[in-house]
Amino acid sequence: MSNNLGYMFEAGFFGTRAPLFMDFVTLIVSLLPFLVAIASSFARNKRYGAHSYLQVMIFAFSVIVLLYFEYGVRVSGGFNTFMQGSEVSYDYAFVVLVLHIIISVVTVILWAIAIFGAKKLLQLGKHRKMGLITFAGVLLTSLTGIWVYFLMFVY
Repeated sequence: MSNNLGYMFEAGFFGTRAPLFMDFVTLIVSLLPFLVAIASSFARNKRYGAHSYLQVMIFAFSVIVLLYFEYGVRVSGGFNTFMQGSEVSYDYAFVVLVLHIIISVVTVILWAIAIFGAKKLLQLGKHRKMGLITFAGVLLTSLTGIWVYFLMFVY
């Protein structure tokens, strides 16, 4: 572990057993549906340039946060290490984690398609539908991410 990234593993700010990086990522994941909804509101108000810019920025920031999260999980020992302090059934938490991973991976892929294929999707009249599906995925990613956090660090 690099000395300049050691702060990641200090106690978090939510007052749970979670390290700082996990609290930071959970906060961002909790806010993500609201940020995406705000960006989408620009499209509803026909401010397509702002909508496009915000979606790209939020997506890019989310990918960076995801990489930060993955680094922290790998260095800190992963799921098994985090479950050591939990009173929740390992198998139950693992199933919830797998569900969260599946939803989040599918969502990132769909979100990327919605952003980078926007022109083609607009021509086909499918961009709005793809955006709604992606938003549902972002919302489910957020909810399941919070659920996993509670299972590992609160209960």
